[in-house]
Amino acid sequence: MRFELYVAARYLKAKRRQAVVGVVTAISVAGVTAGVAALIIALAITNGMKRDLQDKLVGSVAHVQLMQTEGKGISNWQPLMERLRKLPHVTAAAPGLYEQVVVAHGARDGYALIDGIVPQYERTVSDLLLTATPGSVAALEPQAQGASAAGGALPPIVLGSDLAESIGVMVGDSVMVISPQGELTPMGGIVPKYMSFRVAGTYHSGFFQYDSEMGFVRLADAQRLFDEPDLLSVISFKVDDLNRAPRIAREIEKAAGHGYMTTNWTDENRALFRALKLEQVVTFIVIGLIVIVAALNILIALTMMVMEKTRDIAVMMSFGVAPGQVRRIFMLQGFLISVIGTVLGLALGYFASWAGGYYHFIHLSAEVYSIDTLPFAPRALDGIIVSLVSIGISLLATLYPSSAAASVLPAEALRYE
Repeated sequence: MRFELYVAARYLKAKRRQAVVGVVTAISVAGVTAGVAALIIALAITNGMKRDLQDKLVGSVAHVQLMQTEGKGISNWQPLMERLRKLPHVTAAAPGLYEQVVVAHGARDGYALIDGIVPQYERTVSDLLLTATPGSVAALEPQAQGASAAGGALPPIVLGSDLAESIGVMVGDSVMVISPQGELTPMGGIVPKYMSFRVAGTYHSGFFQYDSEMGFVRLADAQRLFDEPDLLSVISFKVDDLNRAPRIAREIEKAAGHGYMTTNWTDENRALFRALKLEQVVTFIVIGLIVIVAALNILIALTMMVMEKTRDIAVMMSFGVAPGQVRRIFMLQGFLISVIGTVLGLALGYFASWAGGYYHFIHLSAEVYSIDTLPFAPRALDGIIVSLVSIGISLLATLYPSSAAASVLPAEALRYE
């Protein structure tokens, strides 16, 4: 094998009169490099999108939510929550009362999902409040309610940063929260119920769906606004294993008893992650065409080399070199081209992915992509898969020219020499 490898390496160094072959070889290396680098970067982006979306979703929402099947709300929730909190694999639980409302400020308004919470519990199941304006979460503590009411101050509300910007409010401004679940009039109509709130702060999670459509108030204020005295919409749970959330949800539902149902984060986001998986496969196939084009360049380069080296092949065969050795020479030549291109492509792809993930220089529209910067998450496994695919396709491209070289007849090739 040393003889075949030595000859293959020598053939890669084109002489001046073989400049065209050298240029085609260089183009082949560049094509493999570009294809491998593009695949690594594309896979890093799709992995980053999946990772960031999953982290933001899992951090922003509860892993499991328990609710009433008939939609009447959960009454006498304190002992139920304390009992379910002690179940195996459940690490935290929090009460919540939410409803779709209209948040208005002057002539501007927007739809929002207002969630009535108890901060000390909510922080254990969701990370949304971690990015809130300093001091704003403390205003939502239940013990502050009595003092605020006594002083005639407006109850506090914490809005998503994009929602606050869309309706034009800042910290300290007042907003009107209008609930469609109003009171029934004698005429049979419904008068929406409304309350004024003071914007105690904003939060910015980087996930547009939550930053533009959610707000938090005290649980007692939400119960008064929605006219639901001491009722909850859901009890949210955090579990110790995300992948086992569906099974843990069934155990919580069983322990809660008749009349309750659960949802988990995988059910709510299954379509999103299926779409990301499909996008990853399609990206691999489409950008993989670059590697196929590079393999065609390898085929052309080797075919031209065989035509150029026909006399050399005939001389080697006349000295006893077997056709199998000739075949291996040109297969090794294609292998060297693919290995050089693959190594350069891996280096370029991983460096570009690292730079993109470190500096975050590519910004996105959060309204469209739900995240504000393009994420990169390169994986070693992707590099292994891309390398095997690149080298495998390149080796397939060497089969025809190497077989043509092995079938050269020395007598025919040297007849006119």
